[in-house]
Amino acid sequence: MDALILGSSTGAHSLFAPGRSCWRSNDLKAVHVPSFSIGVQVPTFNSYDIVEKFCTRSFRRHIVKHHAKGLQETSTALQKSNTKFVVNATAGHSLESEPGPYPKTTWNSVKNALGAFYRFSRPHTVIGTALSIVSVSLLAIEKVSDVSPLFFTGLLEAVVAALMMNIYIVGLNQLSDIEIDKINKPYLPLASGEYSKFTGIMIVTSFSIMSFWLGWIVGSWPLFWALFVSFVLGTAYSINLPLLRWKRFALVAAMCILAVRAVIVQIAFYLHIQTHVFSRPAVIAKPLIFATAFMSFFSVVIALFKDIPDIEGDKIFGIKSYTVRLGQERVFWTCISLLEMAYGVSVLVGATSSYTWSKVITVLGHSILALILWIRAKSVDLKSKAAITSCYMFIWKLFYAEYFLIPLIR
Repeated sequence: MDALILGSSTGAHSLFAPGRSCWRSNDLKAVHVPSFSIGVQVPTFNSYDIVEKFCTRSFRRHIVKHHAKGLQETSTALQKSNTKFVVNATAGHSLESEPGPYPKTTWNSVKNALGAFYRFSRPHTVIGTALSIVSVSLLAIEKVSDVSPLFFTGLLEAVVAALMMNIYIVGLNQLSDIEIDKINKPYLPLASGEYSKFTGIMIVTSFSIMSFWLGWIVGSWPLFWALFVSFVLGTAYSINLPLLRWKRFALVAAMCILAVRAVIVQIAFYLHIQTHVFSRPAVIAKPLIFATAFMSFFSVVIALFKDIPDIEGDKIFGIKSYTVRLGQERVFWTCISLLEMAYGVSVLVGATSSYTWSKVITVLGHSILALILWIRAKSVDLKSKAAITSCYMFIWKLFYAEYFLIPLIR
């Protein structure tokens, strides 16, 4: 708004100073109001006092009117600005500034896309799959010369093909459980709406095709059959078709997870390295038997434990899990007891080793893991879904740790 000048602060006389009886030419002042200025020259005669008073009142009324109008316009503009500011703040925008016309940068778009895919892939299962394949592949190494580019190439082929099949399985499960996940796992991309159903279908279809393609061109029958059986069981576990969706039945669901995690991963990927990469006859050694037996316990625990925090959604949609049927507390302590038994057996197996270094590491390692599990279990608040979920992820960390100990069993 333009300045409203009625006088000068430098000591000049006011145009309408009280007590003045006449105007002089050098008293001429410019009156600036929004969008115009006025200069008036009045004759200096006492006879025009009445005119002076009249003009004074007129100018003042005119100036006050424009000044009030300007204030009103400013107030209206501020109110609009404040309203817009409040609306933006309520909508979740920054309180400091209004977002520009292109608030999303390329980097932010890429980061959001990667974050959504990261959650879609269920990273704890991806890590578990990768570690298990690496661990059982190391069991096939008999001498230092076996650690060669040939070994790493075969290992990479197995890991990549298995991870793509893993993404197919967990993705199909999310596609089949969108409504349930809106209650149990609303952060997943399909449940939250970040991915459309079509996007999910395209992802799982693409990864299943790529997995089979890689398994086929590698030419390893143990690898290809591992992928095929995982595909069949993973599909039957999740897809909602007659006689399928085996996850509805607690025992069958547990057997599916046990078959993949405990049997197929251990035996098939070991044979992939042993027979296809090293071209040796298939030999079922003590470490492989231990890995299969121990992971059978662990797979049952994972199959049971994963349903504990999901009890609310499973009840609503008629999933008859053991948690729904028996209650959270009972299933929780059953899982802890099974794992403690598995660790006890592992200590005994480690103690029978003929290698001192293997005996010390495996006995001490399993004893420490058993103690940590017990301490953690005693601290879990079974009334808190967040606490149970956190403990479930801790179980996966124990799962990872075991695969560091399995190659040391001798």
